[in-house]
Amino acid sequence: MSRLVAISNRVAVPTAAGAAGAQGGLAGALHSALQEREGIWFGWSGQVTETFTGALHEHRNAGVRTATIDLEPQDVEEYYKGYANSALWPLFHYRIDLTQYEMEFGKGYERVNDRFAQSLAPLIHADDVLWVHDYHLIPLGELLRARGFGNRIGFFLHIPWPPTRLLVSLPFHERLVSAMLAYDLIGFQSNEWLESFLHYCRKELGAEVDDSTGTIRHDGRTTVARSYPIGIDYDHFIAEGNTGDSRQAQQRLMSSTRHRTAMIGVDRLDYSKGLPERMDGIARFFDNHPERVRDLVYIQIAPPSRSDIGSYQQIRATLEQKTGQINGAWSDIDMVPIRYVNRGQTTAALFGLYRASKIGLVTPLRDGMNLVAKEYIAAQDPEDPGVLILSRFAGAAEQLQEALLVNPHSPDDLAHAIRVALDMPLEERRQRWDKLVVSVREDTVQRWSDRFLADLQECNTA
Repeated sequence: MSRLVAISNRVAVPTAAGAAGAQGGLAGALHSALQEREGIWFGWSGQVTETFTGALHEHRNAGVRTATIDLEPQDVEEYYKGYANSALWPLFHYRIDLTQYEMEFGKGYERVNDRFAQSLAPLIHADDVLWVHDYHLIPLGELLRARGFGNRIGFFLHIPWPPTRLLVSLPFHERLVSAMLAYDLIGFQSNEWLESFLHYCRKELGAEVDDSTGTIRHDGRTTVARSYPIGIDYDHFIAEGNTGDSRQAQQRLMSSTRHRTAMIGVDRLDYSKGLPERMDGIARFFDNHPERVRDLVYIQIAPPSRSDIGSYQQIRATLEQKTGQINGAWSDIDMVPIRYVNRGQTTAALFGLYRASKIGLVTPLRDGMNLVAKEYIAAQDPEDPGVLILSRFAGAAEQLQEALLVNPHSPDDLAHAIRVALDMPLEERRQRWDKLVVSVREDTVQRWSDRFLADLQECNTA
């Protein structure tokens, strides 16, 4: 078996297999694969240095070897905060109104990708299999090819891929996608994102595309693109639910809500998650059904994300304002309808909170997958499961069709789904959950990793 070299923007190896999988998927997925293949995980250390030297910081943590580099302040501003998170992230989440097209951002993005290639090159063996992750590192495969590496190199995009009509608004979009075709295998979270990519390759690049196999031929190279929906580490997550911390969290929520139904949302504080729109839907529900204010309590857990970027500061201010308005309008001496928690929770605590909540509200405006939806399903009591309300614009909706699928932009649609979930009889809840849990239990993060790497191993390098 070939050695695996995984490359991502940041390196965060968990202390136990799958421990990070419930929060983001990538760390949990790669951990066991790297252990099995005695591999290396390479990326940015998260540290800043005044002058880039390319010096490697090598460690072994929980059986996984890591190698990281430091970046200069200008690198962080232009590559990470700039092009990756102020251009690609909003555009790929269909937020063209928030996308910043700055030439210096693009230059910094290419420079840092070249620095990754330069620092990574001495670590690569001739028979290594390379797996590059996410939008930060799209050009890396092409830069490694330019250095003469003929290894099998795969790329996985954890976020959505936008429609062609949006992507063409990005300056030098052809260059970006042409660079992607240096990879042997490209993975997407859902068929929708895959189809958008294939459409772009055919329409804008004039590539020869076989939709049935995902094969793309362009400029003498052959690349395969496929859908690989990521999952959770199901066994590990269930084990976390059997801990004292999980049971304590469940009991705390159940006792504090008394006889009210708990509804929960767990999201990074990010504009792609549709949090202000979600609050508008909850407000509409209370407006339409004032007699049910004492029937429902909503818990929103939203730890901060990229708090030094202006658009994220704005989303937090907007969310806090809307939460305050709803609570001001509907609270009583002994009751508030919304509890807003601006800090993260442990995996065990989240399991308990999911189990105690009879409605899970997962309504991103656009999401590559969304593992919270799958965690919520996994945490339910089979005898008395809750109801998942899920945005039809999340990648998870492709697999979780028995959830209540909603348009997150519509307050009326959300309000209606909340009423349906509150009143859903036990028999229907069980029927829906029985079908949902099959996908969550079978399409695990380990299966995702195994499928991608098996397909990559079979690719014929060119």
